[in-house]
Amino acid sequence: MASQFTVHGRLWIEGPDGTVLGHGRVELLEKIDALGSLSAAASALGMSYRYAWKLVKSMNEHSDSPLLTLNAGGRGGGHATLTDAGKEAVATYRQTDREFEQFLSEQSEKLPG
Repeated sequence: MASQFTVHGRLWIEGPDGTVLGHGRVELLEKIDALGSLSAAASALGMSYRYAWKLVKSMNEHSDSPLLTLNAGGRGGGHATLTDAGKEAVATYRQTDREFEQFLSEQSEKLPG
């Protein structure tokens, strides 16, 4: 018999200086990878360019190596590229998130009532 209760949780990865990756940051990295532009990714996710830039700056500063490279705009606009470290970070986060969701589901099944 299924329980009327459900275990919920949120996953984020922290370093010594704070959050490195979380759901929103990973979505931003994935959108940048798909669109090749920080500005376009920020717009698609409904966030300001300034906020998206701060997130990218923070992720790069708190990672062992940059997750993203930004080439300044100008004629024709700028370009953003996920580095190999960025692609690995996204893949690792997504795998960990799948395992975390499975854990939450298993814990929910154990609840009484």
